[in-house]
Amino acid sequence: MFYSDDAIVTADDATIAELKRIAAQNPRLRSRLCTHPDPSSGLHEMLIVHHREAYVRPHKHFGKPESFHLIEGTARIIIFEDDGRIRDVLDMAPYGQGKLCYYRMPEEVFHSILITSEWLVFHETTSGPFDPSRTAFPDWAPDGSDAAAVRGYMAKVEALAAAYQGRSPLA
Repeated sequence: MFYSDDAIVTADDATIAELKRIAAQNPRLRSRLCTHPDPSSGLHEMLIVHHREAYVRPHKHFGKPESFHLIEGTARIIIFEDDGRIRDVLDMAPYGQGKLCYYRMPEEVFHSILITSEWLVFHETTSGPFDPSRTAFPDWAPDGSDAAAVRGYMAKVEALAAAYQGRSPLA
């Protein structure tokens, strides 16, 4: 995670390339440029890069809606019921590809990301200040410490998401 010292924060192709380079070297396969000054800021805006193999554990936020604008890559945002069943699947791509390019998630909704391209680059906005106690993780999803458990869980979610998207609208 990096914070910009610039009063006016900008990003270009070189910025994204550097975030990808950093993510590729990170064991969690992700990187983040925080464009807000520090964790105590009231508004958090971030450019986030994840590799396809990055695990985003399902989570929900208390008192913190978030918005997500996809810049590069493709993904499925999985929205869960509190018991782990899939509530919805948002098929995401950058503007102009005929899919969703933006969402705003209300607070207290479990969600995760299935990355379907090599890299995913997105802009996320949420309220601050940063407080880890405002994020909850369910017991029905692995915590990320066991790679085999994560692979099995993600394969299951991928299959369930594909089935969800393929269901008849009349079902």
